[in-house]
Amino acid sequence: MEGSTVPLSEEEQRQFEQLERALAAEDPKFVSAMRGTNVRLYYKRRAVLAGVGFVLGIAVLMAGAIIPNTIIGVIGFIVMVACLYVAALSMKRISNAGESDDIPPPPPTKRHRTKHDSSGSFMERMEDRWRRRRDEDL
Repeated sequence: MEGSTVPLSEEEQRQFEQLERALAAEDPKFVSAMRGTNVRLYYKRRAVLAGVGFVLGIAVLMAGAIIPNTIIGVIGFIVMVACLYVAALSMKRISNAGESDDIPPPPPTKRHRTKHDSSGSFMERMEDRWRRRRDEDL
């Protein structure tokens, strides 16, 4: 269910706006700081820093090869792999943030399950039960 969104009801939107106003009144500095953050900029900065770390890892690896010290070379290699991993995750998050900003996600599809339908995860079954109970109460 990662990445899927559920629209808020009017009551939930009203409560959310009320909480937002209360937070803005209580701590305006925090609210202005949160509005100023850009997810894409954060992950872009993180990817650039990971690239710099990757280059430093290459330098440490080469130093380990020039100075006949295997441990330094291994440390350089580990730094390279870790930075490559962080950069890849950051690039993935940048692309996901771009998709969510530009294109609204498709509406969730409703699936009706029978009692004998055991496919799907445990959480999906629990969410379906919760929805049915909520719909019965309305």
